[in-house]
Amino acid sequence: MRLDNEYSQKYRGYFSNNRSELHSYLPENIKTILDVGMGEGVFLLSLKKNRPNLETWGIELEKKSFEIANDKVDNALFGTVEENINSIPEGYFDCISFNDVLEHLVDPWQVLESVKAKLNKNGFILASIPNVRYVNNLKKIILDKDWEYVEEGILDSTHLRFFTEKSIYSLFKKSGYTVKLVEGLDKRTTLKAKIFNILTFGHFKDTMYLRFAVIAKPEKK
Repeated sequence: MRLDNEYSQKYRGYFSNNRSELHSYLPENIKTILDVGMGEGVFLLSLKKNRPNLETWGIELEKKSFEIANDKVDNALFGTVEENINSIPEGYFDCISFNDVLEHLVDPWQVLESVKAKLNKNGFILASIPNVRYVNNLKKIILDKDWEYVEEGILDSTHLRFFTEKSIYSLFKKSGYTVKLVEGLDKRTTLKAKIFNILTFGHFKDTMYLRFAVIAKPEKK
């Protein structure tokens, strides 16, 4: 399924985030990385500034972003990950990253399954996934009785799948991975949010996070 036209209508900043909050999840000694949905390649370029020997690969389906990224990464592939799966070397990558990408895919389970063979024996998946249970989103659904698609955010109009912290574990388990870490990002820190969390004994702790960072490795056979 191609969404080129929808993505091309997005504002340019959508494709140029360096995702600095994810850098710490990547060991300094990684040698190869593939970023699926690399946008303009800013994430990969920012990683390489501190890791000059890092070999960067990226996939992007939005044409203008791909053209910009093509000058920033070592190997750039145009199109969807599904279209490029046979062009990705086997057993090659220390890390394959999906930074707010899996929710855009028709079948993220199949994609995760298909890229397993592209990881080397110590390779892992790094993902950032929006949290549909984020408190602001719950307010819109429960109090405002609304589910309105927007240009970006949890209800981005190009999102095809929606995940909670719990269903993230299920996504990777069904795709043949062991989840090593799920950690909240972009925490809501208002006083009301803190009080609500205390009064509910932490039961709604997951709703404080806009997205989750995930580290997962293929299950041992």
